[in-house]
Amino acid sequence: MTVTAVVARDSGRRVQAVGDWPGARLFNDLPSMLLEPGLYDLVVIASPSSLHAEHADAVSVAGKPFVLDKPIATTAAEARRVVSAASSSGTPFTVFHNRRWDPEQLTLAALLDRGDLGKVHTFERHWERWRPKPQQRWKENDTVGGGLLLDLGPHLVDSATQLFGPVVAVYAETRALSTPTEDDVFLVLHHAAPGSRPGVVQGRAAADVLFGGGPPATGVVSRLWAGSLVGAPGPRTRVLGDGGAYLVNSFEGDASPFDVLDGEQPEGTHGWLVRGRERTAVAQPRGGHADFYTAVAEWLAGEAEVPVDPADAVRTAEVLDAARRSAKEGRLIDV
Repeated sequence: MTVTAVVARDSGRRVQAVGDWPGARLFNDLPSMLLEPGLYDLVVIASPSSLHAEHADAVSVAGKPFVLDKPIATTAAEARRVVSAASSSGTPFTVFHNRRWDPEQLTLAALLDRGDLGKVHTFERHWERWRPKPQQRWKENDTVGGGLLLDLGPHLVDSATQLFGPVVAVYAETRALSTPTEDDVFLVLHHAAPGSRPGVVQGRAAADVLFGGGPPATGVVSRLWAGSLVGAPGPRTRVLGDGGAYLVNSFEGDASPFDVLDGEQPEGTHGWLVRGRERTAVAQPRGGHADFYTAVAEWLAGEAEVPVDPADAVRTAEVLDAARRSAKEGRLIDV
């Protein structure tokens, strides 16, 4: 694929676009670019999250296939409208859930397929950073489209549901420690038990869940963290089963007191299969983020299925809506 057109208003971003993609046409706004449909075959929408629905609707009306960054909208209702508008106009689109192609995600999926962990009961993932001085951008300051629940939350929820199935109930805690919107997020997802139908679990008070009432009978429980004010990030991923655990200590070079352990990782492996004091490096399958756009090209050519079904992103938005309500009401919420 070749980048042939870019929408950017900021002067610095326009200079960057010229340097990154010489020859690409520059436009000041999306409507202007949509008036030149012969320039491109695919639109990639990577605007601030609060504009995703508006921009997706405009591209749907123009009838151009598109990739929409996550989250596809700031609420589940808005996400459903995005999908409905694209369907009504017959405009195909997919969602940029590139973290499905993370090395740890691919390695863990292969490990689960082999059954090396036995019956899994708990999935934990930390996406944490040490940023005592917040960055001055919309992700930190926009109280509608910013915040870690909408920034990292879609990746965390999508990763969990891809591995362990639909979510039937959510408990969440969120705080704004150093920014106007939340920069500290904790999610507990109860996945549907194998063979059960999602949506049949009744919610109950958080006190019941935490102090004796017990959670509803479900499958795997995912515990997910996202934080910007974390002086000791990690370990990144821990998956627990009755046959052992999968452990990844660090993530993409981010500072962590645990990264020394991953420094011992043999070439061609990612993470560890752990049983008490015993640990074995886990072979990493081939693949990476670039495979998303390889899949997009095959999808556009009619040679493959859509890389990420937008319906998956709607279900993720429903989980995040439930998390927002749970954090406000302090209880477990059905999805």
